[in-house]
Amino acid sequence: MAYLLQHLLTEAAARAPRRLAVESADCRLSYEELDRLSTKVARSLRHMGVAPGDRVAILAPKSAAAVAGLYGALKAGACYIPLDPKAPAQRLDYVIRDSGAAVIIADEARLDLAATLTAAATPTAAATPTAAATPIAATGPGSVLAMGLSGQRGADIAACAQAYHAAIRPWAETAAESAEPLSSDLAIETDLAYILYTSGSTGTPKGVMISHRNSLTFVEWAAAAAGLTAEDRVCSPAPLHFDLSVFDIFATCRAGACMTVIPDGTTTFPISIAHWLESERLSVWYSVPSVLTLLACFGSLAEFDLSRLRTVIFAGEVFPPKYLGRLMAELPHCRYLNWYGPTETNVCTAFEVAAADGDAGPVPIGRACANTEVFAVTSDGRRLSSPGEEGELYVRGPALMRGYWGQPAKTSEVLVPHPLGDGQGELVYRTGDLVTLGPEGNYVYLGRRDSMVKIRGYRVELGEVEAALYRHPAVREAAVVPLPDELLGSRLRAVVAVDDAGSLTREALLDHCRQWLPAYMVPDVAEFRQALPRTSTGKVDRTRLARE
Repeated sequence: MAYLLQHLLTEAAARAPRRLAVESADCRLSYEELDRLSTKVARSLRHMGVAPGDRVAILAPKSAAAVAGLYGALKAGACYIPLDPKAPAQRLDYVIRDSGAAVIIADEARLDLAATLTAAATPTAAATPTAAATPIAATGPGSVLAMGLSGQRGADIAACAQAYHAAIRPWAETAAESAEPLSSDLAIETDLAYILYTSGSTGTPKGVMISHRNSLTFVEWAAAAAGLTAEDRVCSPAPLHFDLSVFDIFATCRAGACMTVIPDGTTTFPISIAHWLESERLSVWYSVPSVLTLLACFGSLAEFDLSRLRTVIFAGEVFPPKYLGRLMAELPHCRYLNWYGPTETNVCTAFEVAAADGDAGPVPIGRACANTEVFAVTSDGRRLSSPGEEGELYVRGPALMRGYWGQPAKTSEVLVPHPLGDGQGELVYRTGDLVTLGPEGNYVYLGRRDSMVKIRGYRVELGEVEAALYRHPAVREAAVVPLPDELLGSRLRAVVAVDDAGSLTREALLDHCRQWLPAYMVPDVAEFRQALPRTSTGKVDRTRLARE
């Protein structure tokens, strides 16, 4: 029985060693090859000093090699942290320092960046992941594991190591490791499997801690809900640091199916996506709705044979019914599944769409997944039970995160005692999402209780964007308000007041933001004012800004 995520791989390799496990632009790996390769990575990490419970950062795009790397980290008893390879160096540096990663696994193209991060990661203060933690000393990584299946040039590695005083273990040394399985007692199901860093309201990302048990609760349900079989070819274009990728990495492995990695840049052009779906004979697709909207509107789907595509899953943001209806008309033979759940809960509700009416209301988020309870509480403290009522959604069950890495106070704000007093001391997750009940008992998402928005499926805290704006020395006041966008979910409008009018241009301000924020968090609109409007209590009047 699998109680650790890596057990899914060893079991799949035992059942069908020659079946294709993962394919990407760098290579194709069978389950036996992936199992052996990840064991070599695990042994290499152990020789680099990685101990059970350590964190291992992965700095690479989604690929067969990267998947072998993350399984290797798990087999070493470590917790992996996927980094956004397109994020600014300052953001990557923060994650490395905050997590106290022991080693960075990097592909050849990012060895130089990884070495830079190890050189910059001096000791810093961090808290242990438990709520009752006392601060402990945490250090950044001192070494880099070069990950790649084509081999690295030794001279480049030596030059990189010398320039940054980094210890870099070449791929050739990892490839020479034994593939004999390591001890299976390096971890238990409640240990951390991975940490996903998401946008934080204080201006810095926060790490969502997911244990093996948390993830496996979702994986077991998801594989069954999607009806995955060993014959499936599954793709989620989500990068490793986005929680949607957990499905195609682990649920696909649970079924013994093939995970396929869409080539970088393909999702930029809808027709390229359609052509790739046809040529790769994809059967299951999982993405944010914005990608599917572009595919429905501009993918010329009638020109391609997509008869093998049987299931389309979407999550991460609201899918406008008119665009969902257009997609369903183009691909009427598919199942359409709407999955909902913050990173902190994995997926917690699901709804299968039978038909989409562009004139109807939003698509329901559905009912609770297996082994999970969801309930909503009204503003007057009652359990929401009647259609038309509104309330905030709560979640309980084994899929809930362990907490935020090193942030016990932030953890206690969302992992709370049961608000209705019937949880016998069990903590539940307060989502901050407002819902209502549809006439058939399905939950319908209404919006956020706080200032969090979704952009291209990514969760964005407006406070983090504002914090980046305030880092510019000329900015005196800053506020960010969302602009509704049917394709992207939201766009961001920044309104700032500067000390010296004319000293800062729009492009200069946005260039500044790009140094601190991923591209999807950089405001689309920047406005300059002498002062921001304020309420009678002296706070920035965001309601007024949103109306203007």
